[in-house]
Amino acid sequence: MKRAKGPALKILALRMPALAIPVLAIPALLFAGTMRAADAPVVVTSIKPIHSLVSAIMQGVGEPELIVDGAASPHTYNLKPSNARALQNAKVIFWVGPGLEAFLEKPLQALGRDASIAELDNAPGLVKLPFREGGAFEPHDDGDEHDSASATPEHEHDHAEATHGAEADHDHGTFDTHLWLDPMNARAMAAMITTTLVAADPANALTYQGNARALDDRLDALDTELKGIVAPVKGKPFIVFHDAYQYFEHRYGIRVAGSITVSPETIPGAERVSDIHRKVGELGATCVFAEPQFEPRLVNVVIEGTSAKSGVLDPEAATLKAGPDLYFTLMRGIANSMKDCLSSA
Repeated sequence: MKRAKGPALKILALRMPALAIPVLAIPALLFAGTMRAADAPVVVTSIKPIHSLVSAIMQGVGEPELIVDGAASPHTYNLKPSNARALQNAKVIFWVGPGLEAFLEKPLQALGRDASIAELDNAPGLVKLPFREGGAFEPHDDGDEHDSASATPEHEHDHAEATHGAEADHDHGTFDTHLWLDPMNARAMAAMITTTLVAADPANALTYQGNARALDDRLDALDTELKGIVAPVKGKPFIVFHDAYQYFEHRYGIRVAGSITVSPETIPGAERVSDIHRKVGELGATCVFAEPQFEPRLVNVVIEGTSAKSGVLDPEAATLKAGPDLYFTLMRGIANSMKDCLSSA
């Protein structure tokens, strides 16, 4: 090989540093990327709507794991060995609380002892609504009957005596746990999620806080959008499979006239189905909504011989792919399903 001489040597000498820098930098950049991924805390979430909020806040840092995936429901879920391992390895765990994910209560005590566990039904600023009873809704153990079917949405809201923040009743048997179906409750939970992540992983605090501000803006815009979608059908009563939509109703003034069952893990008896069938006619309910995880045949029995139409609502996102945008798809899907069925009835 000939050695470069004269001007050629000078040119080569000038070019060498420019060539060497990127070659040397590549391993450093790869190493930095590896360290960033390794530094992300192991975060576990219970259900898809909560996973979506956590994912949005963690973007750029890591991705949380999800326990109740696919079309499974927290009402009927059985913990898998892979879920148990995830809980054991977690640094942070987010769930709504024992009123919704009862299957998690004991595993969290046994497996999540080294994790920071955030029970989001304790988030400051939440609106909490008690279970409805009487009328077209099944009675609860306290025997306090009232005709919720004949009440106006405003009266239902007054009766609900919504509780807020630190003053909220923390007896998990007294309030409806489908809290995320009000975007303002999602905002309150997102604030608690952000605080928990910042405390557990202060190195990424600025990313979490910036993502939280962006999520807050999106929730505001979603709230305005949903009001517009359901506005034309606010006065039309309908029946749902189980009473999961009270927060959506409370926020947007729609009228759920009754439910086939309060507890979806318990199939209602023939007498209950017959009562709801009769109520559909008496109330003039225009739609009866099934849910993807539960028996649709019951809805067909309820509407048989009536003018009511059937639809599907998916309050727990059983049919949706998990991710940061799921929450927004979920809420728009509920609003549009209501509008489409009630408009055509």
